[in-house]
Amino acid sequence: MLRVTRTDESGGACFKLEGKLSGCWVEVVEHSWRQMPTECGPKHCAVDLSAVTYVDARGMELLGAMYRDGIKLRASGCLGKGIVEQIEAQHGTPLRAER
Repeated sequence: MLRVTRTDESGGACFKLEGKLSGCWVEVVEHSWRQMPTECGPKHCAVDLSAVTYVDARGMELLGAMYRDGIKLRASGCLGKGIVEQIEAQHGTPLRAER
């Protein structure tokens, strides 16, 4: 099970994920990301992974695609930070990195 909460921040949005990013929940997160208004461009969007307890291979692929598109990945705790570090190591600098 996964809870996805979108909050609006100044000039953008943040998706907070709580639970397991796996199975059909990967599609839910991807749909939420793709439906994001265009005025909240990727460099003004973040994904908070602080409350994620598990990410499967498809979830990692999605987070990698979001990261490559310039979305900031936030995390606290060992698991979340490890996920972010792994994605950064695999994908290098985002295509639309913040300047």
